[in-house]
Amino acid sequence: MRLQDGRLRLVLASNNAGKLAELQALFAPLPLDLVAQPSLGLAEAEEPHATFLENALAKARHAARAGGCAALADDSGLCVDALGGAPGVISAHYASVDLHAADREAQRRLQDEANNRLLLQRLHQATRRRAAFVCTLVALRAADDPQPLVATGRWIGEILRSPRGVGGFGYDPLMFVPALGRSVAELPRELKNAHSHRALACRQMLPLMREAWGL
Repeated sequence: MRLQDGRLRLVLASNNAGKLAELQALFAPLPLDLVAQPSLGLAEAEEPHATFLENALAKARHAARAGGCAALADDSGLCVDALGGAPGVISAHYASVDLHAADREAQRRLQDEANNRLLLQRLHQATRRRAAFVCTLVALRAADDPQPLVATGRWIGEILRSPRGVGGFGYDPLMFVPALGRSVAELPRELKNAHSHRALACRQMLPLMREAWGL
């Protein structure tokens, strides 16, 4: 759906405000109006699959169909070597939590804290703490688009033994990036956006959109 100023409306298949802000900054070079699906009254899609790619494609098709416009979905998570790749696709809901917070963002913060505690518990005796943030992006022009655009980024680091930093969201306080000497939660937004798994995936996605969609 082209807007009056010629920009392309692209619905983001996510309710995560932090993810929306991050992706809006990363996609700023393209003439896109990136909006989160709650602003269009769209419900979240099911994510029943075992891989990031399958879940991202399912979410993108759902958002494109319900929103009647182009859609972008990412499925991302933390893969820890010592845990056989877990938490993987269930990263956002790794720990079981009974949530009674008043709003969605408060619930998300409580879930993040529980996920981080569980991860530290399961890595308590681990000496090998290598991990990767993984992001798979899928973009569709319409729900039945036969040519989904796919990009994947991997950001390698190590899991700390206790949280560091107050920025970001999710597992950011536990993910230490040796090349930068800080946890992800200690990075300024501009530096995170330059190096993150989403940044790596976006760098692949931007030229794909320019070529395939003529942006």
